[in-house]
Amino acid sequence: MNPIPRQRQIEGVVPAPADLPRLHVGQRVRVGNLTPVGHYRVPTYLRGKEALIEAIMSPKAVNNEEEGFGRNAGSLGVYYRIAVPMTEIWGDYGGSPGDNLRIEVFETWLEELDDDRP
Repeated sequence: MNPIPRQRQIEGVVPAPADLPRLHVGQRVRVGNLTPVGHYRVPTYLRGKEALIEAIMSPKAVNNEEEGFGRNAGSLGVYYRIAVPMTEIWGDYGGSPGDNLRIEVFETWLEELDDDRP
């Protein structure tokens, strides 16, 4: 997958709301603190952590977790590349405060945070 390219604007054509990504680059999110049974692709140490969306991955893809359990039926969704500050993961992190861990996460794991928060 590659970061989503700029959408080409065609006069008179408006994308359906369901075709647009729910989140946007630069938006603050929290990784869901979910505890599903079985193997899932979001590491437990990232669950509940705050992050910043760096890229929207393209094209839309199947939710590989649901696909792995045979429950997907071909529905597509969006993966986002997020940057989680290392200090968010390890409170005593001694490296640069600008260091981040980057990972691509399916949209169902991400919760929107208020953009107005400090």
